[in-house]
Amino acid sequence: MIRYSLKIACAFLVALSVTTLAQRQMENITRGVVAVKQPDKTVYIGWRLFGTDPEAIAFNIYRATNNATPVKINEKPITDSTNYLDRDANTSQLLHYHVQPVLNGKKLALSKSAYAWDKNYLEIPIKPIDRYRSGDASIADLDGDGEYEIILHQVSDARDNAHAGITGTPIFDAYEMDGTHLWRINLGINIREGEHYTQFMVYDLDGDGKAEMACKTADGTIDGTGQIIGDKDKDWRTLQEGDRTHGRILNGPEYFTIFDGRTGASLKTVDYIPSRDPIDGWGGIGGNGGNDNYGNRCDRFLACVAYLDGRRPSVVICRGVYGRIVMAAWDWRDGELTSRWVFDSGISHPPFEDASPYSGMGGHSLSVADVDSDGKDEIVYHAMVVDDNGQGLYSSGLRHGDAMHISDMYPDRQDLEVFTIHENEGDTVRFQTPGMAMRDARTGELLWTIGPGIDVSSGLAADIDPRYRGYEAWGGPGGLRDSHGKEIGPNPRSSSFAIWWDNDLLRELLYGSTIKKWNWEKGVEETLFTTGSRRGARGPNLMGDFIGDWREELLMTAPDGRALRLYTTTIPTDHRIYTLMHDPQYRLAIAFQNVVYNIPPHPGFFLGDGMAQPPRPGIYLIGKGEVIAGVRDANQKP
Repeated sequence: MIRYSLKIACAFLVALSVTTLAQRQMENITRGVVAVKQPDKTVYIGWRLFGTDPEAIAFNIYRATNNATPVKINEKPITDSTNYLDRDANTSQLLHYHVQPVLNGKKLALSKSAYAWDKNYLEIPIKPIDRYRSGDASIADLDGDGEYEIILHQVSDARDNAHAGITGTPIFDAYEMDGTHLWRINLGINIREGEHYTQFMVYDLDGDGKAEMACKTADGTIDGTGQIIGDKDKDWRTLQEGDRTHGRILNGPEYFTIFDGRTGASLKTVDYIPSRDPIDGWGGIGGNGGNDNYGNRCDRFLACVAYLDGRRPSVVICRGVYGRIVMAAWDWRDGELTSRWVFDSGISHPPFEDASPYSGMGGHSLSVADVDSDGKDEIVYHAMVVDDNGQGLYSSGLRHGDAMHISDMYPDRQDLEVFTIHENEGDTVRFQTPGMAMRDARTGELLWTIGPGIDVSSGLAADIDPRYRGYEAWGGPGGLRDSHGKEIGPNPRSSSFAIWWDNDLLRELLYGSTIKKWNWEKGVEETLFTTGSRRGARGPNLMGDFIGDWREELLMTAPDGRALRLYTTTIPTDHRIYTLMHDPQYRLAIAFQNVVYNIPPHPGFFLGDGMAQPPRPGIYLIGKGEVIAGVRDANQKP
């Protein structure tokens, strides 16, 4: 049963008042119909409920065999879910399915057809490159047809910033879901390969219905049309073998480029803000509290997309983690790239006694959320938050760490919560920073902390136990912890990714290529599903709610490395929730999932056992995607 709380009802009213002031533009995607043949000869069908759909909307399902006229297969319009099990199909035939919205008895336009998969994954051929592997991916509508395309980072000889050596050049490919190759961008020899270097943002930044890609570039970058950015003959790498600077790029220009999502063409290139100089000006009290002059700390990058004005997205590129931190917000509008603001925590040197309270507070992930409920986004940069206007909102003082999660984790208290884990090593153990901390996202007030002075490497927060209200958290000393930080039992081994996969509102756990269910009665993980595909323990190429209903999919690399596989659940559920891609916080989390240490996306509302009806998102749809006549007009602004 769904329970309602006074807190969530009040939050819903606040959200409604905010959306009357400003609504966010959002991509206009189709119903995302997916159909999968099952071993028992049934066919599972799932589709999207939009965040702009009226609550009274219902759905009919139509099946077409080969090229025959579609036939309705449900007896009455479906109102209690967004999935259906076709028990009468001949699964030996080629089957196509359509979904038709029904509003107040009026049948609206059929969705695009979806053919039934023979397996629970879609195989997407890619163009592999010798000595490269498939890395992080992103997803967006590049051509304005309402369907998602995939942007894949192909990786060769990657190096962590702490290690010298020559790397491969970062390469990006764009694919349709059927494997059609759209373009290839090669960032060239003057961009070093590694997870801390190239963060790529793919989002519709100018509101034309088609997404762009934005990332750091350099002399010799080749765009998707073969055009070269900067000087094609320059090699700015340090080639002194045996030196700590070997393979690093510590000289030469640095650029920031907006690429056309349809063609990969470079649309605008500007100087990267900030520059790397001074190279020894990026140390601080984060991590081990050290500094360097060989290009480790100066070349740690993060990025995100945020609705800083509450209506249109901006791209924010960031430099620095352990000490100095700089964020540069850019607007891409009408073919022009303009600076919105720059936040700079400032340079300091050992022993860092004059450092800004914002210095050293960065982590290997970041997040974007409206923490103060003003309708505009803030940048949650691990242990500190920068307001929508580029000014520091607060610093918690908790310093650097490797993982962070933000959502409405505790639905019976006001505001979002932030769960972080922290490093304590070398000289910084003296600070006795907690290894794990839960704080109020608006104010930074600490709700509970665990393990002062203990170095914690991973941590996760998700609702996995229905006996305790809200999220549970784990990863540091002790076991599973409730909303008060109290230890309530053993914790799962998995602490990297969480995913909504089965038929309840609790979240499952993803480790490598295996999805597990936490058996809260026995205190053990139980395997639900294994893909057999490959990717490291940090997780998939990408995960999120990309097709079907509100539950999440996995994008993995096929065992032979020659294809991607998009896996979907086929478990029916009677929980009807609008697509998570229409929740602004969740959608932005998909955009920055490729940043450094990948983390699972979290919505801006509580999604878990005993949840209330999700608040209606303050969005309006753009682009050329599927339109419901008479519905879109009521929810869309010009």
